[in-house]
Amino acid sequence: MIRIFKIIIILSSVVCFSQNDKNTFKYTSIVKVPDLSFFDHIYTGLDILEQMDFQILKNKNIGIFCNHTAVNRNNKHIIDILNSVDKVNIEAIFEPEHGIWGMDDKRAKLIGSKRVDPVSGARVFNLLKRSLYPPDWIMKKLDIIIIDIQDTGVRYSTFISSITKLFESASDNDVPVIILDRPNPLGGQKISGPLPREEYQSFEAYHLVPIRHGMTIGELLLMVNEMGWAKDLKRVDLKIVPMANWKREQYMDDLQLPWKKPAPYIKDLYTLIMYAGMDLLRGTNINVGFGTELPYLRFGSPWLATKFFKEKLDMLDLPGLTFREVSYRPKGSPYFNRIPKYNGKSCSGIEILISDKKLVKPLETATSIITLISQLHPREFKWEGNGYIDKLFGSNQLSLFVAQKKPPGYLSPLYMHDEIEFSKFRKTFLLY
Repeated sequence: MIRIFKIIIILSSVVCFSQNDKNTFKYTSIVKVPDLSFFDHIYTGLDILEQMDFQILKNKNIGIFCNHTAVNRNNKHIIDILNSVDKVNIEAIFEPEHGIWGMDDKRAKLIGSKRVDPVSGARVFNLLKRSLYPPDWIMKKLDIIIIDIQDTGVRYSTFISSITKLFESASDNDVPVIILDRPNPLGGQKISGPLPREEYQSFEAYHLVPIRHGMTIGELLLMVNEMGWAKDLKRVDLKIVPMANWKREQYMDDLQLPWKKPAPYIKDLYTLIMYAGMDLLRGTNINVGFGTELPYLRFGSPWLATKFFKEKLDMLDLPGLTFREVSYRPKGSPYFNRIPKYNGKSCSGIEILISDKKLVKPLETATSIITLISQLHPREFKWEGNGYIDKLFGSNQLSLFVAQKKPPGYLSPLYMHDEIEFSKFRKTFLLY
């Protein structure tokens, strides 16, 4: 109870940052964009920067944090765009998890061992595999850092964590940062999941946000900067270039924007929706569709009694989806250089079919699946080692709940208070 109270106190401190004008903050400025409301389509931060003829980047040595998702409305990548702009010099490219171009893109291979982008000639620095921080010598060469990446809208992904570390380096070296905002692909309304407890924070549960936070990348990093959530309360001189015409009720498939997989294993919107809950199964000995073409939309094991299990699952009447029995054999992984669980073994499993994307509750679905499997197969079901499930969930609430053998529907009310408090807390930082 003491730790929960501590978290509530931290969130309540947002009152100190409340503004009369939502576009006025202590450490961050919101760039005023042209009125484009007479157009039906969405303009991302990159599109807006193009409309402004990149004036704020002229005569600057820049670093770019991006991946393959950083494209404009016409599917042209930010590196290619800026490389053709006069008086803009790309000095460094900072790549997140999965790299700049994805795992199989030919352009990724052209970077080579010397870590140089063949188009811009910029040095490439990985901010996850090799070091969490860029070297100081490259930071001293930069006049500004641009951040443009499509976030998942889900806490498990490491993009926000990597950017926070980049904030720390930028703060140490007095390098300003510009964020080009993009839509939350899961919309900006729904919030689900607990807030991470201090002892369970990790790169997959880094900040005090629910698993599904309903914020754009610009809004979330605005929160990080204003609240001083980087190490040692470090803050940066931050500018955010907002979008035009995005509405919070819009999912990614409601927009006329190119779909780019935010991670190699998230091939479409329905996969992303279920990722917001089903990624928890990585903390168990259940295969969650890796080694097949349906990660997060399929799960199983060699010992799962699917017929009986599906009957129990159907009885929960989980909204927005249906289930069907499948059998499959995981084989390698098209998404990772790793062996999937039960590689080459015949698995009995369940496939998830989404009927209504706005009704489905991915987190409740995933925790119900875990709870039911643990009750039906107490001998076979196991957690992954080192308390990994607690780090994914952000607390030991789920693992304790499963140990207590309570009905699945009893879990979500336990973190409802976190959702309500965060919903209040985030209002100050919403730009749309």
